[in-house]
Amino acid sequence: MILPPGIGGVVFGTRALGDGRRDGAARSAISAELGISQDWATIDQVHGTRVVQASEAGFYGEADALVTAAIGLPIAIATADCVPVVLLGEVTRAVAHAGWRGVARGVVPATIDRMHALGDTPTVAILGPHIGSCCYEVGPEVIEAVGGFPSQTRSGTLSVELSGAIRAQLGDVDVIDVGCCTHDDPSMASYRKDGTSERQVTIVWIPQD
Repeated sequence: MILPPGIGGVVFGTRALGDGRRDGAARSAISAELGISQDWATIDQVHGTRVVQASEAGFYGEADALVTAAIGLPIAIATADCVPVVLLGEVTRAVAHAGWRGVARGVVPATIDRMHALGDTPTVAILGPHIGSCCYEVGPEVIEAVGGFPSQTRSGTLSVELSGAIRAQLGDVDVIDVGCCTHDDPSMASYRKDGTSERQVTIVWIPQD
């Protein structure tokens, strides 16, 4: 697992940890290792822009981001190549699932808007493991949809820098990128590489003082 240095309450999982949203045994093991509740708030991700506020554990249906102000409540998403975006505010925390469709549709700004509605604003954003432009061949329609940020794969084909598009949407928020490409790192699940339904979880919570 990846723990951003100096920041508590944020964990990016690996394929070995499993998808604790749906696998009860994996959730129990992950929770025990982290010392957090086994009762998480989860969603069914659909590459949209719906953001839900989680005040208690449970399944919140189709959405692509979770926001919470509840101390100690784990909120979780699962990704393979899409970008898990963690937003840290003064009194809230959020996590968003941002693939190119979600970026194009505005899931990150929608998540920030929900934090604003709760009287908070993000001061730090953390971009978790995701497929890098080195390995992410796309068509020109994807570049247009996300507002630019073209790049090239190692083989010289067109790709997109999703992290750049997300940074642009974050504006003045300080950004930390953990710098892990899911396609290159064998410890990470990658749909582009493996073609399977494997995912790794991102878990976020507000630590108790």
